[in-house]
Amino acid sequence: MEVKENQAKFDGLLLHIAETEENGIDGLLNVFFSFLYRKTDFFSPSITSIKSGEKINKPKQLILSAFKKWEDIAIEEYKKTQLSENVIDNKLKKSDKSKNEAKIKELSEEEAKELENEIAKEKNKLITNGIEIGDKQAVIKNDNVNEDDDDIEKGKIKPNSGNGADFPKYRWTQTLSELDIKVMLSKTPNIKLKSKDVKVDITQDKLNVSIKGAVDPVVSGNFQHRIKVEESTWLLVDGNTIHLTLEKINKMEWWSKLLDIDPEEIDTKKVVPENSKLSDLDGETRSMVEKMMYDQRQKEMGLPTSEEGKKMDMLKKFMTQHPEMDFSKAKIS
Repeated sequence: MEVKENQAKFDGLLLHIAETEENGIDGLLNVFFSFLYRKTDFFSPSITSIKSGEKINKPKQLILSAFKKWEDIAIEEYKKTQLSENVIDNKLKKSDKSKNEAKIKELSEEEAKELENEIAKEKNKLITNGIEIGDKQAVIKNDNVNEDDDDIEKGKIKPNSGNGADFPKYRWTQTLSELDIKVMLSKTPNIKLKSKDVKVDITQDKLNVSIKGAVDPVVSGNFQHRIKVEESTWLLVDGNTIHLTLEKINKMEWWSKLLDIDPEEIDTKKVVPENSKLSDLDGETRSMVEKMMYDQRQKEMGLPTSEEGKKMDMLKKFMTQHPEMDFSKAKIS
């Protein structure tokens, strides 16, 4: 059942009461019944009537009737939500199964040679940037992490575990490419909002999160740098938290603050990037790293690397074309 517009328009006011009352939902109910007692005749003895010798309390009937109505609606929506989640879980399981059954497609000889030529151009660049090749995966190591917390830049704070900051109304973390933000809508855990109850506006330069009907926004401010609006998403979690994932335009810089309203700025010198796995690299770099991993394994087994194998193939071809020549002292360099 849909909530009528004239009911939803009071959500902001009621949410404000629930947040400001020390006892949360209990406080909201006390305020409501106190209003009925002080400003209406809801509890007046004249409301109570006698029928067939039985005393009937009409106020209590009205309360129980309204409670039963919305309890039934809540139960019905819960059942629908559980059903939807089960359907999604089944689809995800099928999807994961399909991915696990996928086969690896091998490159043709021509494609492999073309790829090797492209990889060779980037080899020195990768080594210079500190990529360490392991047996099973490549890891980009951060060798410049400063463990000393005593030299935090004046006026700034140490980043949280996600290289962002924690504030009363929101928490944000970051990677070089993305921002992850969690906005707390209410201090009262019992209050559960729905997506239609909140308004989230995201532009390249600004973020605004508010509750419909409320006078002031929960969070509103300008980003420190620009983001890609088309790659940004948000989700209402547990009816009380907005979870946003935003993509940076400039993927080569760390943000010292999320919004211009941030109480404090983080010291980006204390940012600790996570070690990057092979799957995190772009296609071209990943191919080059895979080649380097292959070469390392070949060397450990005493076998020729990809470059050495290529030269050997060229020598064999040349030997076949020139049988009159002596290649007994030929060396591959």
